[in-house]
Amino acid sequence: MKDLLKVVRLGIISYGRGLRLQKEYEKLVFNEKAANYILLLEHKPVYTIGIRDYSSQYEEDYLKSLGAEFYKTSRGGLITFHGPGQLVVYPILNLKSLKIGVRKYTELLEETVIETCKNYNICGKRSQHTGVWVGDNKICALGIQVRRYISSHGLALNCATDLKWFNHITPCGIKDKGVTSLSNEVGRKIPVEEVLPLFIDSFEKTFKVRTDYA
Repeated sequence: MKDLLKVVRLGIISYGRGLRLQKEYEKLVFNEKAANYILLLEHKPVYTIGIRDYSSQYEEDYLKSLGAEFYKTSRGGLITFHGPGQLVVYPILNLKSLKIGVRKYTELLEETVIETCKNYNICGKRSQHTGVWVGDNKICALGIQVRRYISSHGLALNCATDLKWFNHITPCGIKDKGVTSLSNEVGRKIPVEEVLPLFIDSFEKTFKVRTDYA
């Protein structure tokens, strides 16, 4: 087993606060070298775009008019939505100390979600696009940043997300594909609180780490 990973539960917070907290924990991990954290949260409604994405002022204003925030971020990936009912996971890890390359790290995140989905008899799969898919519908978006070997940003697993928010964008810039959620696939509401321990259990097994709540 590798070093202990500290789990931090944050509840529902704004995207801006999420960014600030990531920077704080990045500094902790970089300075402490051996410490690693995983932030678990939900966001208030927000549309975000990645470092290589582009949106017009009209599109930004329109999305804000729906009652959501809008952020340009430093992560990879294109436009997506975050909101209540979605498990957002920000692993702040020293990949060098864990001896994990960036490509392997991405694969491990996807595998963690796939294993989590199995608890609900949902067959999540990879495709040529990042994230985890159920058929032609994305159930989990993934966008990471690695700087000085420290990871940030991460993944967003739709648990009981209101999928109507995605109707206003082309999620992750992929046309002719849809989105889904654990609740949508199973046919009952599956809250984030129910998924949290299952996700952490899958994370421990996939990454071969021990976890404890900070």
